[in-house]
Amino acid sequence: MTALAGRLAAPAPGWTARADAVVVGSGIAGLTAALELRTRVPRVLLVTKDRLVSGSTVWAQGGIAAALDPADSPEAHLRDTLVAGVGLCDPRAVEVLVTEGPARVRELVARGAVFDTEPDGTLSLTREGGHHADRVAHAGGDATGAEISRALVAQLAAVRADPGIEVIEHALVLDVLTAAPGRDGRPGPVCGVTLHVIGEGSRDGVGAVLAPAVVLATGGIGQVFRSSTNPVQATGDGLAAALRAGAAVGDVEFVQFHPTVLWLGAGVKGQLALISEAVRGEGAHLVDVDGHRFLTGVHPLAELAPRDVVAKAIVRQMARTGADHVLLDARHLGADRIRRRFPTIGARLAEHGLDLATDLVPVAPAQHYHSGGVVTDLVGRSTLPGLYAVGEVACTGVHGANRLASNSLLEGLVFAHRAAHDIAHRVETGALRPAEPVERPGPEALVAGAARSRVQRIATDGPGVLRSAAGLAAAERALAGIRTDAHRAVEGGERPVADPQVAEWETTNVHQVATVLTATAATRRETRGGHLRSDHPDRDDARWLVRVEATRTPDGELVQRRVPQD
Repeated sequence: MTALAGRLAAPAPGWTARADAVVVGSGIAGLTAALELRTRVPRVLLVTKDRLVSGSTVWAQGGIAAALDPADSPEAHLRDTLVAGVGLCDPRAVEVLVTEGPARVRELVARGAVFDTEPDGTLSLTREGGHHADRVAHAGGDATGAEISRALVAQLAAVRADPGIEVIEHALVLDVLTAAPGRDGRPGPVCGVTLHVIGEGSRDGVGAVLAPAVVLATGGIGQVFRSSTNPVQATGDGLAAALRAGAAVGDVEFVQFHPTVLWLGAGVKGQLALISEAVRGEGAHLVDVDGHRFLTGVHPLAELAPRDVVAKAIVRQMARTGADHVLLDARHLGADRIRRRFPTIGARLAEHGLDLATDLVPVAPAQHYHSGGVVTDLVGRSTLPGLYAVGEVACTGVHGANRLASNSLLEGLVFAHRAAHDIAHRVETGALRPAEPVERPGPEALVAGAARSRVQRIATDGPGVLRSAAGLAAAERALAGIRTDAHRAVEGGERPVADPQVAEWETTNVHQVATVLTATAATRRETRGGHLRSDHPDRDDARWLVRVEATRTPDGELVQRRVPQD
């Protein structure tokens, strides 16, 4: 039996704050939710792990997809998204995304985001993998996320004096607080969060924010793996906290490994440089180490096939050639065009002595995006009353088995807007009410920070790019062998190996996410989207046209169920 603790080992809160809603995270989803809530409920508190300008949004290069061209349509965007999701998208969620998306992008422009334009003043739109139309708006060439983040942070800074909103930076959210359980023993409604303010924050140490609505916008799980394009903050905090609180998570096994991440050698760790899909959108090719293009015979869109198709083709080509990378060839695009369109990528490559205009750039797949997350409905509600999730931490059904390029920023924007409006309505009508938290029964968990590299190695070798029953079983055993009570003295009176603090809390989250990822990857016995099983290499619609959902029961057991997809 796979078991998970229901809370982190942490000191009791030393201070308390109250709000109508607390938003956790300051990417496009968190900032949008906070700004929308600010004028609709009396008091909002925004918590971010680092500074407001940190997080995954700022690293987004390619752009934000929406049917903004008169020659395009939401229906065409919907078709491309459904194809990329390989049968597991929720069509209702995708319809929401593509129909509301253009208006939300225009609102983003009204909030001050400056996108690249054509000489006539219209938005400059490009194409990325899986899209059959030019519908990706970008800023600064390849600095879209940074510009969106700048604009939203500026909007928030303009209202920082408003007593209706408080921002706490440098704060790690520990656990979602829940009220007294119901007759079935499951946790009661959400009533806030505990958090630890790190060093430079506006409050000190562990505290509690009590609120009838909690919005998780904590981003992805990249640090579960040995290498990723995600920032160091992406330790799966929101996903793990939701799971501990009793919320359902879904599609966890679908991890998108970006096809073209700068390859710097097998021993490189940490955040890796992404070579945006937009480079291939402009016409760059992928060739193997012998100089042969290999995607033209794999998919009609060749290098612009959906990301899972390209990543799998690269893995297979590396196996055929015995190489640990392939090569991205953009030399034929011309130096002026490359430097105008991709200044950020160019600067990062220059740090390693590479130039897109003159060099073949070594690339290989690496963890990039998590298509699964906390299961939500069309307004961001999780299965736990009062708990919402938006952005990468959520499983809205938009992405299915594989995210379509540049749909992530749009998803965060659209569903954060919807969640904020739903919360405001429910607070106003009294459907969301303050409640007092109670401690969830069962053991608490703490994994030593020193164990993180071990967890990352296990996740990379088990539920990494290429999975198998044997590899996943080995990963499950190895994860189960990692001590989760490092704060307690062992038998014989020896001192604990770790104290409750940031590195340990993050590592505990990484361990719990790796555990549920391994379990769900073992359950799905087929290959689909971001889930590649070497022992089950084919897609199996007869048995696996389902969402695998996982929930922690009150006694700590991780249980899974299959939810058929329409």
